[in-house]
Amino acid sequence: MNKDTLFATPIEKLGDFTFDENVAEVFPDMIQRSVPGYSNIITAIGMLAKQFVTESSHVYDLGCSRGAATLSARRNIQHKNVKIIGVDNSEPMITRYRHHINAYQSNIPVEVICDDIRNVKIENASMVILNFTLQFLPPEDRTSLLEKIYQGLRPNGLLLLSEKFSFDDQKINQLLIDLHHQFKRANGYSELEVSQKRTALENVMRTDSLQTHKNRLNSIGFSHIELWFQCFNFGSLVAIK
Repeated sequence: MNKDTLFATPIEKLGDFTFDENVAEVFPDMIQRSVPGYSNIITAIGMLAKQFVTESSHVYDLGCSRGAATLSARRNIQHKNVKIIGVDNSEPMITRYRHHINAYQSNIPVEVICDDIRNVKIENASMVILNFTLQFLPPEDRTSLLEKIYQGLRPNGLLLLSEKFSFDDQKINQLLIDLHHQFKRANGYSELEVSQKRTALENVMRTDSLQTHKNRLNSIGFSHIELWFQCFNFGSLVAIK
């Protein structure tokens, strides 16, 4: 695993964060050291796939990056005639996704699409994964994507939605931000790295509150919605049609 040192030295002109070749190369290390509980979420995706994926259905991994969520689901699917569709708009990520998918023997086929997730049709889905993806869409596009997912899900189909949260209580919000930064320092990131990455993400990752997520999913029509995991200001919800 290549170590993430992308923000370790001062960057004179710090642009917006992008999932380019440099990020794709160090992404496993970056996300493990930056997102508390990430491994738990990946493990749970496999557990949920085992329970919710049904025969002759599709599983969508939207914003699939290098394939950790896809592989977890793929290892645990037990029914026949299931296809996984992995979608990401980053060509460097998709290149590595294909490599990782091809490295594991499985009877579950995977279709790989390099495109904006807003352009992909969702149909016959028993499970849809949005693992730290929605937060990178413009806020005005989030409801329409989730509506499309809802319409494409089978009855009792599952949406897994993992996100970084903001909190209306500013004292709590700042506390959880501080705890997250302590988490990153404990994983070897310097003050400079924490600061520069946060600045790079400011314009491209706009977070919602947990209640905003729940209200949005409820208004779309999901019958059962709950937070199943949270660590600091990161968490994951399940929504069942």
